[in-house]
Amino acid sequence: MQWLGRHTDPEGIIKSSKLSLQFVSSYTSEAEITPSSMPVVTDPEAFSSEHFSLETYRQNLQTTRLGKVILFAEVTSTTMSLLDGLMFEMPQEMGLIAIAVRQTQGKGRGPNAWLSPVGCALSTLLVFIPLRSQLGQRIPFVQHLMSLAVVEAVRSIPGYEDINLRVKWPNDIYYSDLMKIGGVLVNSTLMGETFYILIGCGFNVTNSNPTICINDLIEEHNKQHGAGLKPLRADCLIARAVTVLEKLIDRFQDQGPDGVLPLYYKYWVHGGQQVRLGSTEGPQASIVGLDDSGFLQVHQEDGGVVTVHPDGNSFDMLRNLIVPKRQ
Repeated sequence: MQWLGRHTDPEGIIKSSKLSLQFVSSYTSEAEITPSSMPVVTDPEAFSSEHFSLETYRQNLQTTRLGKVILFAEVTSTTMSLLDGLMFEMPQEMGLIAIAVRQTQGKGRGPNAWLSPVGCALSTLLVFIPLRSQLGQRIPFVQHLMSLAVVEAVRSIPGYEDINLRVKWPNDIYYSDLMKIGGVLVNSTLMGETFYILIGCGFNVTNSNPTICINDLIEEHNKQHGAGLKPLRADCLIARAVTVLEKLIDRFQDQGPDGVLPLYYKYWVHGGQQVRLGSTEGPQASIVGLDDSGFLQVHQEDGGVVTVHPDGNSFDMLRNLIVPKRQ
C-alpha cells in the first residue's frame, strides 16, 4: 500500500499501453469498468468470490517470494494485461500474480486463442531472473518449468500420483498423449542485467469443456481403481503450481538443466517418439530430449541430430509432425 501511494497519480491510477488500473479503497457502482479501465479494490476485507478462496490459496502457497501479492479479477481480457503497467515498477520481493476466473481474450502461442471459461485456472506470474545465472542464460526453459510445475502440483499430492497428466514440448499440459488440458505463454523482457518475465498459465480444473479437465481425470481414476480421490480446486492448484515453480527455479539456478530434467522426462509425453520433420513426407526422426538451451533434440535416420526451436515450430501430436508455425 505504501508503494502504491508513491506510484499512482493523484487519482490513484497506474496506466499502461493496454490498461488503466485505478486503486480504490472500496468499490462504488459509479466506478468505470471497461476493457481498458478497471478499479482495483485495495481493502482485503471487502474481498469475496464464489470461485476463489483467498484462504485456500494462502494455505497452499509455500513460497518465499513468488505469488505473494494477488491482483484478482472475476473477468478480465487477459491476466497478462493486468500486470502490463506494473511489471517494470514493482519491487522484486512483492511477488506479484494476477488471477482471473474468466478471460475474454485469452491468448495461446502465435495467433491462437485460449478459451477461458469458468473452471479454468488462469494466472500470470511476475518473475525476475538475473541475466548472469543458469536460467538467465537459458530462458526457453522457463516455459518447461511452468508446465512441469502444474503437472507436479497435481501428481505430488498423496494419492494423486497416477493421475495421467503430462508435459508436451514446448509449453502444453496434456492428458496422456491424447488431449490438451492447459498451456503456458511466456513474455520476457531484458532490462539491464535482469529478465522481467510474465508467465501466463491456463489449465482446465473443473470445466469439462471445451476439451477435458483435471477433475474428469480424477473421476475416471476413481472409477477404474475404486478410489475416492476428491476433486481439486483452481485456487489450490494455482498456489501449488507457483510453489513447485519456485522450487524448480531454485534447483535450476543451483544445478542447471540436470537439476530438473529427470522430473521433466518422468512426465513428458515424447519418450522415444517417432516424428516427421516439416511435413508428412519429411524425414523421419526420433525424439532424443532437450538440449542445454531447452530446445528439442531429434535424431534423424541418417544419424544426425537436429535441434528444433520452440518459437518457429509447432508439435502436431495427432499426426506426429513437427512443422513450422503458420505466421
